[in-house]
Amino acid sequence: MSTITPERTEPPATGSRVGRALLAAFRGFSMVFLSPPALALFICCVVFMVLVPFGIGLLVFVPLMLLLRATAGLTRKAMGSWAGVPIASPYRDLPRGKGVTALWQRTRRMLGEAATWRDLLWALLYLPSTLLTACVPMFLIINGLHGVLMPFLWEVAYKHVDDAQWYTFIKVDSVVRAGLAAPWGLIQTIVGIAIAPWFLRVTALWHKSLLAPTKEAELALRVQHLTESRTDAVDASAAELRRIERDLHDGAQARLVAMGMNLGAAEALLTTDPEAARVLLAETRAASAKALHELRDLVRGIHPPVLSDRGLGDAVRAVALESPLDVNVNVDLPARPELPLESAAYFAVTEVLTNAAKHSGGRHVQIDLAYLDRKLRITVTDDGVGGADLMKGTGLRGIERRLDVFDGTLDLHSPVGGPTTVTMELPCDLTAEDKTRHPYMHNRD
Repeated sequence: MSTITPERTEPPATGSRVGRALLAAFRGFSMVFLSPPALALFICCVVFMVLVPFGIGLLVFVPLMLLLRATAGLTRKAMGSWAGVPIASPYRDLPRGKGVTALWQRTRRMLGEAATWRDLLWALLYLPSTLLTACVPMFLIINGLHGVLMPFLWEVAYKHVDDAQWYTFIKVDSVVRAGLAAPWGLIQTIVGIAIAPWFLRVTALWHKSLLAPTKEAELALRVQHLTESRTDAVDASAAELRRIERDLHDGAQARLVAMGMNLGAAEALLTTDPEAARVLLAETRAASAKALHELRDLVRGIHPPVLSDRGLGDAVRAVALESPLDVNVNVDLPARPELPLESAAYFAVTEVLTNAAKHSGGRHVQIDLAYLDRKLRITVTDDGVGGADLMKGTGLRGIERRLDVFDGTLDLHSPVGGPTTVTMELPCDLTAEDKTRHPYMHNRD
């Protein structure tokens, strides 16, 4: 499913400032190695684009452009994780199918997207832009270290060479001039280290100017996203209705039918065999209690009363008390979300907690509910064995579809060996006005 929400990334914050600057310089320099495949793909795409009317381009152009998109995707991911500049993907889903008609539809869609032409321009300008921005700090550092080592190099290598050596604007023809090159090299090294993070961010912003979706592409992606989420919402509602009908038919309805039959039999035996009628009435009373319990469970599955009465925090705490795991809940919300969003968050947490109890193999779970950056952020962490995969589990995919209706996101981090952390975010506005309308304050556990 396409989405215009970029992955939330932040630049690394570990290590010393000098270490992070050197890492930024190295990362900027490493980007130059992506330029040959980008340029090669640009040339091939342009050639086979021209050959589209002749048939051969129809077969090759789309796969080549998909490779170029994958290359651009690597850059988007790198700029998000290295420079803290997330870049959304601008591509719409291509038409599916087989045959010449499907090939032509995919080619036509790709040629009609502005993202295709922006990717081609990006690939053409990738090498010179990288050399002018990302590689400058590393060049200054390397050249500066060369100057710092110039006195040593003069003694061991340059002293016996007939031609004078030049270090930028310094003619190194004596040990004195070699010594003058050292402080100038040190200055270059310091400047290169100092500007490395800034140049990497400038590089990321330049890539974003071409690789990010345009306003028209954002609108098209938004329409596609809403269409898909609406379809998922309709499917989920239909599945929920089928579940309710099945539970009513197999549970409470069957018990009510049996109760009616028992009451009829008891009425017939009331005068001839009062003891047997009493036994039937006792069974009917027990069946009515079970039917009432099943109906309450069914209502709780549709919308728990505690959620309506006490809000999301207390509803999650109630679920935590019934869990076989040791669950700690921390709630820090300034107000109650809107009821549909609150319900979606509740059932998402319930499903994640159920998955943790069934599959994680852990004993402790931490649930944090907070309001950050105009989003309801829910983090569920267990101490299980890890190894969960969003693409292999229908439960987590169902949660993702439920949140997607509200433009929410689900992020799973589950390395083998654990721990597993599920982070869910739902855009909302818990302002002071909302707080007045839905008073809802919780103290932390």
